[in-house]
Amino acid sequence: MSRYRLFTPLAFLFAMACGSAVSTTLVAHATDAPAAPAATAPPSGVYYEIFVRAWYDTNGDGIGDLNGVTAKLDYLKSLGISGIWLMPINPSPSSHGYDITDYYGINPQYGSMQDFQHLLDEAHKRGIAVTMDMVINHTSQQHPWFLAAHDPADPHHDWFTWAGAHPDLNAQSAPGGKIWHQLGDTYYLGDFGGGMPDLNYDNPAVRAEMIKVGQFWLSKGVDGFRLDAAKHIYDDFKSREHDPEIVTKNVAWWTQFHDAIATVNPRATLVGEVMAESPKQLAPYLTPLGSVFDFPLAAQLIRSAKNERVGKLDQLLEETYTAYRSAADESFIDSTFLSNHDQQRVMSSLDGDGQRMRMAAAMLLTLPGRPYLYYGEELGMEGRKPDPNLREPMRWQRQAGPGESRWKPSSVSQGEAVSVEAEQDDPDSMLNFYRMLISWRSQVSALRDGDLHMQATGNPRLLAYWRQDGTQRVLVVHNLSGKAATWKPGGHTLPEGASVLLKSKPDVALQGQSLSLPAYSSVVVH
Repeated sequence: MSRYRLFTPLAFLFAMACGSAVSTTLVAHATDAPAAPAATAPPSGVYYEIFVRAWYDTNGDGIGDLNGVTAKLDYLKSLGISGIWLMPINPSPSSHGYDITDYYGINPQYGSMQDFQHLLDEAHKRGIAVTMDMVINHTSQQHPWFLAAHDPADPHHDWFTWAGAHPDLNAQSAPGGKIWHQLGDTYYLGDFGGGMPDLNYDNPAVRAEMIKVGQFWLSKGVDGFRLDAAKHIYDDFKSREHDPEIVTKNVAWWTQFHDAIATVNPRATLVGEVMAESPKQLAPYLTPLGSVFDFPLAAQLIRSAKNERVGKLDQLLEETYTAYRSAADESFIDSTFLSNHDQQRVMSSLDGDGQRMRMAAAMLLTLPGRPYLYYGEELGMEGRKPDPNLREPMRWQRQAGPGESRWKPSSVSQGEAVSVEAEQDDPDSMLNFYRMLISWRSQVSALRDGDLHMQATGNPRLLAYWRQDGTQRVLVVHNLSGKAATWKPGGHTLPEGASVLLKSKPDVALQGQSLSLPAYSSVVVH
């Protein structure tokens, strides 16, 4: 077995956690961390993605704001969250914010720099890390740099990429769509459309400026960055997607960025958005970044939950960590998730089946890495394309009232039951199921940062794996199906005197070497 070290975020989280905290089976110590305000439990290592516009409104304009994030930090703390990822908060002409006009400012609809500093301070008091979206592959076409670049004599002209005399106007970008966009009698490159011209990273001035941007926000107290479109930094035509030359150039840039960021905060968390279909395509980015979002795993977790079968999940996990270890010398973090702001929400992918969603969550939150939850996922919120419908207002109350974002009307009809107010005191709610799973990671260090070793069950509907760190070794078993199952592992798979440490349903039982699991249940055995 191999150890997957959580080397950046966990160091920060333990720095803000208590010096020692007793759980059911261990004592966790932060012996080498600086002093910080006490937290009530060891960190879970779970992060939470927030679209500020949709989160919570404190000034009555119907748009979520930074003070709204601060106002709901205690909710996140009660959920067991260790860190948050804020989708873009810089000035932007769009609702989504991925076309930035000022890398050093705060979107005035969200508040001020003072509001952001207050959020950072309050989050850190609660042991919650704050990561920002870094959107540096492209700017807005309204950014002053691009407006200046209209003039070929302006130095900013070379901050962007311009077509030659005879461009292929039908050339496709890797994300999809035409890559060349007209401006007067010439054309500029934009992977994500004409409204988002790509920056030219062959220009040293661009690289220097974007390092300056990262260092600026770290100096404010930000704990790290989610790096948007990390594989698209260099000219990314569809015809050259995953081209080794392009990958090498991207990795070289992110190495330069990482090293410069480390001079300000060597513990800064970096996680790259690298859309890929296989672990081998993700692996090269682990060396400079330390972590990438695991898109192949997310898709397979949904398939396994939906089909109620392990399928290719066990094989994919083995392939993932083999590829990652080979590329990153074991110093990496697998940033796992089920869905995000670009993808259909989990509950919709599972056709509204709450039991299958619980199993997807149970797998996610007992596997290695740094799990990310998309806001509202813990409530079972639904959402299908187009993108705005994936980013609808967070549901705080049974009926919309003060504080609720009104940035767009709901596209689904889930009723009052899908809200924090309705679910917080219901022991059987999706919200409290997520709270339970997150608390498992806090209680059991092996679940948070231990190794992974698959365990064959002989049953296509039972998924099992061992998790082990320097403190303990536990076996996790999931019954993905709607029928009860009994597993009798051969030989001495379970140690003598093994017992149930944690379980998702009361009827889970272990008698000798026989493990009984009711439908849609999970258990941790030690």
